[in-house]
Amino acid sequence: MAGEIITIQVGQCGNQVGKQFWSQLCREHGIEFDGQSKVKDDPSMTRTDDPNPFFKQNDRNRYTPRAIMLDLEPSAVQDVQSNFPDFFDNRNVWISPEELGAGNSWSKGYDHGYARQEDFLNMIDKEIDATENFEGFQLIHSVAGGTGSGLGSSLLEAISDRYHKKFLTSYSVFPSDESEVVIQPYNTVLTMKRLAENSDASIVFDNNALLNLTTRVFRDPYTSYLHTNQLISAAMSSITNSIRFPNYMYNSLPSIFSALVPAPELHFLTSSFTPFTSDYVTGGKEFKSNTAYDVLLDLFDTTNFLVTRNTDNPIYFNIYCSLIGQAEQNDILRAISKAQQRLTFAPWSSSSLHVNVGRRSPYLPPHARHTYYNGLMLSNTSAITSLLGGTCKTFDKIFSKGAFLNTFKDGRMFQNGWDEFTESREVVQNVIEEYLAAEQETYLDDVLIEDENMVGHQDMQLDAEGDDII
Repeated sequence: MAGEIITIQVGQCGNQVGKQFWSQLCREHGIEFDGQSKVKDDPSMTRTDDPNPFFKQNDRNRYTPRAIMLDLEPSAVQDVQSNFPDFFDNRNVWISPEELGAGNSWSKGYDHGYARQEDFLNMIDKEIDATENFEGFQLIHSVAGGTGSGLGSSLLEAISDRYHKKFLTSYSVFPSDESEVVIQPYNTVLTMKRLAENSDASIVFDNNALLNLTTRVFRDPYTSYLHTNQLISAAMSSITNSIRFPNYMYNSLPSIFSALVPAPELHFLTSSFTPFTSDYVTGGKEFKSNTAYDVLLDLFDTTNFLVTRNTDNPIYFNIYCSLIGQAEQNDILRAISKAQQRLTFAPWSSSSLHVNVGRRSPYLPPHARHTYYNGLMLSNTSAITSLLGGTCKTFDKIFSKGAFLNTFKDGRMFQNGWDEFTESREVVQNVIEEYLAAEQETYLDDVLIEDENMVGHQDMQLDAEGDDII
């Protein structure tokens, strides 16, 4: 049985994305928005799906998400609760008593998170107590506002410190170029430091790519974040498909992300998805029959990425694909072979594509006329440096002039000056340089040498039996 996963939604963006995520999971597992199962509780029947990793089930066949919702102002959380009456555990909902928000300031969000850290950890402890095989966390947040970035950063540090043996994944939304938050480069760089140091895998989205995608995916000309959040939800649910519809491979967070992260520093991942059908988005287009071959190759089309790429020929390190539908193995093998010919892999990479063939939920409406496949790709590629580099460029422009720093002057992290900014900027630069270094043939040799040196320094810590178990 797959281990349980606790979802933590922070800030307006985190809770709005979470709303779409739980809506999608309810549809895929036959659960009403009040938690009541659509499936008759019959002990003689065996479910082909496994809601347990994400839901608690009581003796009345009612489901409750393993979720914690946090925000400094009430609107987003209240919207989720109104759409899901009596669905979420009220003990796992926290709204700041002041209900004033963070004013888009990382510093204010961080200070609120730090002050309430024990309260949040107690909420997490109680949720862990309701598990039998707790596996890890997934955090949903934005990096540019105040609550998702600041309070989210505080949580990343606290979770990493207390539950350091548990897997921590983040779904992090980066801002668009048209954002009106002038201090968003500060917020983003400060948050990036925590993502680099405290998360095991960070799946990155950016609103530039998401907003461009919505114009193609939806028939509604007036697209909004309501639409972009559905795109993120489609990716999230597909990533966890092999956990919720158990397979003999990729049935846990570590098993999925170990195929993608060759070194701890290289854990920032990009995603693509196609096609966005009615299984995943409201008003999704009905497609004619496609093949696994078509879908897998379409995943490498830049127009299907949920993050902006400024290069047509990125260097890939690792690739994981989740193909939803009963696919022909020959189609998959042909697509893998074709992709390997087209893509550029790092010299030290195995050039392999990890493909999970997932199952479509039996609770979704049957296909009307055609049989088609949906595909999700997670890739670890140096193309991420264009997004991170752009963030650093805008950060340097305003920080060099000392602009807009008054917003941070009262924060606990800035009592002794602006060192936290320079340290965070250095961490992001180190991530960029690590990705560029990973393009080189000697990269893995350097990593192995470092590991050998580390082991050598640990010799004095071996236990008395000498079996290397410390």
